[in-house]
Amino acid sequence: MPQDTDPISQLPDDAQLLKQQLRVSASEVQRLKLMVDKLKLQLARRVRAQFGVSSERFDLQASLIEPVALEQLPVRKPKTPAANAGSVDRSPPEHLPREQREIRPDTSAAHHDAAGQSCGCTACGGRLRSIGADVSEHLEYVPARFKVIRTVRPKLACTKCEAIFQASAPSRPITRGLAGPALLAHVAVSKYCDHSPLHRQSRAYAREGVEIDPSTMAGWVEQVHTLFDPLLAALGRHVLHAAKVHADDTPVKVLAPGEGKTRTGRLWVYVRDDRPSGDSAPPAVWFRYSADRKGEHPQRHLRDFRGILQADAYGGWNALYDRGHVVEAACWAHARRPWWDLYEQHRDDTGLAAQALCHIQGLYAVEADIRGSPPEVRRQQRQARAGPLLEKFQLWLQGVLTQVSTKSELGKAAR
Repeated sequence: MPQDTDPISQLPDDAQLLKQQLRVSASEVQRLKLMVDKLKLQLARRVRAQFGVSSERFDLQASLIEPVALEQLPVRKPKTPAANAGSVDRSPPEHLPREQREIRPDTSAAHHDAAGQSCGCTACGGRLRSIGADVSEHLEYVPARFKVIRTVRPKLACTKCEAIFQASAPSRPITRGLAGPALLAHVAVSKYCDHSPLHRQSRAYAREGVEIDPSTMAGWVEQVHTLFDPLLAALGRHVLHAAKVHADDTPVKVLAPGEGKTRTGRLWVYVRDDRPSGDSAPPAVWFRYSADRKGEHPQRHLRDFRGILQADAYGGWNALYDRGHVVEAACWAHARRPWWDLYEQHRDDTGLAAQALCHIQGLYAVEADIRGSPPEVRRQQRQARAGPLLEKFQLWLQGVLTQVSTKSELGKAAR
């Protein structure tokens, strides 16, 4: 007899067993729904990271959601466009040197006087006088060129005691190296700022009649790096001398010699910039590289740092906080990003994600108003204006956690 495949016939006849099976099925459906939502969000993040814009600007009008976190938003006056907003000044920059060329009219066919001198006017022979000039400018390029610096150090001998005098040889960036400092700087800037590989630079120089092997330039780059070590050390000391440092890391593809592929390294970036709080110290950025993302690297970089570290939730920072000499400052941008991802996925201007973004928008508006003020003014303004917004936001988040599953993306964002 063929087996009955009707799903209805496979349900138990007992009511209690049927309820229990329905509860299990409902739980499984909810689990699968959460998994689908999570996969959709991951796909949306991947697509936006690869093809979308990086901006996370949120300009939802206050009238679209409940006004709990928006009543203290400052009223911003719209900017009035300039009279000539559509026109663009295309004149050459003023700082460039000017080379003036004067083109005079041809008076070779003019009348001549008795002495054979031209009287000027080709029509009647009258004298010409200046009544002004038309001036126009165009931009020209003077190609870079090589030159050889020949250093001559005469030797002088005393006619009495035969002592010899000669000036010391000037120092070079690379001992006994062929390249001068300007050429080394040009090679490095072309490679790292203009992304021109050394073999491409070698071909360009060959067109000028100067043959420089790419391997030679690779040696120059390596030695230039050594020359920069004292400067990089001074830059690191300046950054870590600040009372507050921003830190983050980013993946970078590096060559894997012998493997025929690339591997993923890490660039750790440490930023000193307290201009928004009225600090006059020069801002600076200090980069460090590591082959992986182990927490030992930032812990080594910041072992002598004492102050506030503003970073994301990466676990590698925790050891610094545990030692007690580094104070953690969480980042609102990272707390905001899960809500932005949810809003981008659904684009619901009345949903929970949009409401959360409006709460955070109120905090950002306070910061925009006090940016550049002294620390004490910023503290007072934050306590008076941002404090109430944070209290309302916390109550709202607690309410969200009672409405959604703790395993959902909304629950994770709220926690």
